Amino acid sequence: MTKKDIILKVSDETNLKQIDVKKVVQKTLDCITEALVRGEKIELRNFGVFKIKQRKSRTGRNPRTGQAVPVPPRKVVVFKPGLEMKKEVK
Repeated sequence: MTKKDIILKVSDETNLKQIDVKKVVQKTLDCITEALVRGEKIELRNFGVFKIKQRKSRTGRNPRTGQAVPVPPRKVVVFKPGLEMKKEVK
């Protein structure tokens, strides 16, 4: 499912214009991204939690040569599903 699919589904089910739904969906995603950039945790009840996790540096391998390559530390976004989502997906 893509962002466009979500916009079409919400628009059909709410009888709102697609352009209005697109603005709301995009602003929601922008707010989540901005909060993550600031290092905040986003908790959406019954859906899940988005947060930033710091990965440690490590030694990786170049798959072509097998040579050891240092991998620097980095930040990654992680998502932990909420209880309601877990129940629905199972």
